[in-house]
Amino acid sequence: MSVQRFSRATLRATPWKNGGGTTQEIASWPPGAGLDSFGWRVSIATIASPGPFSVFPGIERQIMLLEGDGVRLFTHDGRVSHRLDVPHRPFAFSGDDPIDCTLLGGASNDFNVMTRGGQWRADVQVLDHAADIAPAPHGVLLALRGDWRLNDEGLGEGEGLCWTDHAQAWQAAPGSEDARLVAVRFVPA
Repeated sequence: MSVQRFSRATLRATPWKNGGGTTQEIASWPPGAGLDSFGWRVSIATIASPGPFSVFPGIERQIMLLEGDGVRLFTHDGRVSHRLDVPHRPFAFSGDDPIDCTLLGGASNDFNVMTRGGQWRADVQVLDHAADIAPAPHGVLLALRGDWRLNDEGLGEGEGLCWTDHAQAWQAAPGSEDARLVAVRFVPA
């Protein structure tokens, strides 16, 4: 089993091809997989200008606002229209959809989870209280607000853990009443 610690502050930012923002990859599976070959991927993106999202055929996506005013996500045929303007509420959509976005103010940061259909499913939940996180062979935990205790590991705000290739369960305990933790569990489809 491999459990890796990470910090938002030290994740490398990569500019988007269209210049509309940057992405900080937290983890992807298998290791070293590119955008066309990952089974799952977790990242944080900064959306700095309006424009289209990249289309990812066969990929299921979940996005959640972390900071900022947010964006409106939509398709030009009207099938998708969603205001992503409340922090810590995941929104699921298909990577097949040609999603466009407009800013609802300034730049915003969001948390992104992608899974390849037929290979992986992602369970994304935001915790604000002590909870048991069921075992999963892969996953990512990120302290969104406040400090957390995860089994024997302490996490400060902006710190996280990623585990792969081992069914790991966690006992999560917040350090304060306003603490928030995002827990992503990846299970085979």
